[in-house]
Amino acid sequence: MIRNLGTGALLLLFLLSWSIPSHVAASGSDPNTLVIGKISHNPKKHYRYLKPMLMYVVERMRDLGITKGKIRMAKSKEHMAELLARGDVDWVTETPIAASYLHEKSGAELLLRKWKKNTSEYYTVFFSLKDGAVKKLEDLKGKIIALEDPASTTAYYLPVHAMLQSGLTPVKLRNFRETPPADKVGFVFVREEINIATLVNKGLAHAGAFSNLDWDKEDHLPSQYRAQFSIFKKLPPVVRAVELVRRDLNPALKRRLEGILLQAGDDPKAQPVLHAYQRTKKFDVLSDEQKQSIYDMYSIVDKVDRALTP
Repeated sequence: MIRNLGTGALLLLFLLSWSIPSHVAASGSDPNTLVIGKISHNPKKHYRYLKPMLMYVVERMRDLGITKGKIRMAKSKEHMAELLARGDVDWVTETPIAASYLHEKSGAELLLRKWKKNTSEYYTVFFSLKDGAVKKLEDLKGKIIALEDPASTTAYYLPVHAMLQSGLTPVKLRNFRETPPADKVGFVFVREEINIATLVNKGLAHAGAFSNLDWDKEDHLPSQYRAQFSIFKKLPPVVRAVELVRRDLNPALKRRLEGILLQAGDDPKAQPVLHAYQRTKKFDVLSDEQKQSIYDMYSIVDKVDRALTP
């Protein structure tokens, strides 16, 4: 049925709930509805991968009174924190940086690690042209670095924090044609990984930063570009992705959600669902140390946001 809808209608669907015919409270507004949320600038894209997983989970919660699922998109981490705090969202899939912010501002709790795109961890790489002027972080002063967007873990928060820790002063430029001050590092957002690589390849940016996974992915970094680049700094690895729940989600629902996700990797029926859910291999339990390391990442968010707030 969804295949026959127009693009406009599909974009609106994430605001609507869908029902599964079948008395535990889920969302604050509807006790029979489980609500999954995502911080997104591309609702159509994220709706496609969230819906199969939501359907899979709701079908296994009927005995708890959950008969419907709903998808809520948030335009920013601040917006999602509000939705969680109000009880309008029950469950969120996010990066560790976003998770640390949501925990700090709404009390959201880490549930499980998500092996997004078959990976449990990833890290930031800084790169430049092999014959370029940038060979180390300190060389970025007076230069331009291309980054993805202001929500990215490995292509914004972690690299900017690394620059701040090294005594550099990053400043946001309106575009790559603007010249940064000689004593600062100019950065530009270019929204896609391939754009980061292209700007560096053409000499329009002196360096770029994204994840090691992007470095190895042909459509993010074509091999002809990679051959001209060198990595001049790697940052420590962080957890790839996590699932969170709102702080006051009913314990029975929280336990059931955790159980469903943990067994999904061994369930043949779940394989297409996991693939749709950003090619997730499985979910596993975070250690207390891993949880604390993610919660502690809020200091990175806070430092970067404070440094770059006008």
